[in-house]
This record gives sequence, C-alpha cells and structure tokens, in this order.
Amino acid sequence: MVSLKVRNPYTDPPPDLTVDALAIAAHPDDIEQTCGGTLLRMAEMGYRTGAVDLTAGEMGTRGNAGTRLKESEAAARLLRLRYRSNLRLPDARIENTISARMTLAAEIRLLRPRVVILPYWQARHPDHYRTAEIGFEASFLAGLKKLDEATEPHRPWTIVYSSLYANVPPSFVVDISAQFERRMEALFCYESQYGTGDPSGLFPAREEIRERLAAIARFYGQLIGVRYGEPFVIKETLRVDDLAALGVRTF
Repeated sequence: MVSLKVRNPYTDPPPDLTVDALAIAAHPDDIEQTCGGTLLRMAEMGYRTGAVDLTAGEMGTRGNAGTRLKESEAAARLLRLRYRSNLRLPDARIENTISARMTLAAEIRLLRPRVVILPYWQARHPDHYRTAEIGFEASFLAGLKKLDEATEPHRPWTIVYSSLYANVPPSFVVDISAQFERRMEALFCYESQYGTGDPSGLFPAREEIRERLAAIARFYGQLIGVRYGEPFVIKETLRVDDLAALGVRTF
C-alpha cells in the first residue's frame, strides 16, 4: 500500500499500518538516490518500509508538484514501500518550525518506525540539512507522552544518516548489489527529472546519470568487498560482542 494524499495527522484517521524503517527526505527522488537500495533490500528481507517526503519538489526547473507526486508513487511501488506520504511543505523554503516538527512527529507516532533514515546533516541544499534537523527533533518529540493525547507516544530506536553525497567516512555500508538495478529503475520513474529530450544541454543525459551513480555505488561497494553499496553514518558507537563474527576482512 502506498499513500500519497495530503493527510492531516490530527484529523484524518490513522493508516492501518506501521513500518520497521522510515526514510525521511526533502524531495521526491532523494531516497531513490541515497538509500533506495537499502529500503528495497529490507523489504525483500521481510521488513516493512516507508518514506515521508517533506516537499513535492515544485521548485525544480523541470516538472511540477502533481507530476512528481505521481512519479514518486510509481517509484514507491518499485521499491516495495508499504507507505509513502508527502507533507507538502514549501520546496526550497523548508524551515525548522514548530509546525513542521509537530506534523512530522505525528506521522512518526502513527507509523512507529524502529529505524529512521535521514539525510546527512551537512549539505549544499538547505532543504536537505533542514530535513535532517526536523527529522531528528520530530523523532524526539514523537516520544513525549503529552505531545498529543489522541495518539500513543513513539520514539525510534535508531537514527541513521544517508551519506552518499557527503565527503565523510561512512560508519557502515549496506550491500545493494542485488538491488542496484531496481533502485535505478525506481529513480528513472521520475521522467520529468531524468527523461530524455533536454535541448538546453543543462541536464545530464540519463545514461550519464546512471554512470555517475553506478561509480559512486561501486566506490562504496568496494569498501566492503561487494559490487555496489550505500553508505550511512550514525552518531552513536556501534557495539560488537564477537570479534570473530565481524563482517569485514583486512586482506
């Protein structure tokens, strides 16, 4: 099931579902680029996955809000997301306001994810680092019992940051070798953004985009000895109980 209608978390009935992992992004097509393979891999492992896009990307040079919402729904089906919504905050003007935090916190309380995936907290586009701020603070607020008497409190267990476009060492890399092609297929559902026929020459051709993203995924994949990978950063220290079971090798 994928939902893309603009829902008021306080007045509309809650969706009859929860998710194990929830990716929160600024624009449609962000998760497809940065953590789509990981979400797909989790879905194939039996986990329930979802996504919340904060804006419809209406300020993009190409496409419009209606088109991008339809494209994101098609991409969600390819990624096997159980749920996807769009909060319709103003694109290129996301602000970390109490309204934005409360709206997202209500969504988190309803979906009850164990893991939340956010954009890396430093980025060229202000919407991306604002999304990281709002996502972190909303995840905390969602656990406050008195935030909203009509819904049960819930605080995610772990927050991870997708760091594909950040020049930082990853805390860990997920093997998406088996999911890479479908991830790219999901990304190219955004025909308005990655379609052919750009006479201006300002936007790279689809094959060029594929080569770039494949090169990045190959780089992170080789760090863990696989073909394709997606990198993530966490702020906490990972616990290891069995050194002999570490999934990395030195030589």
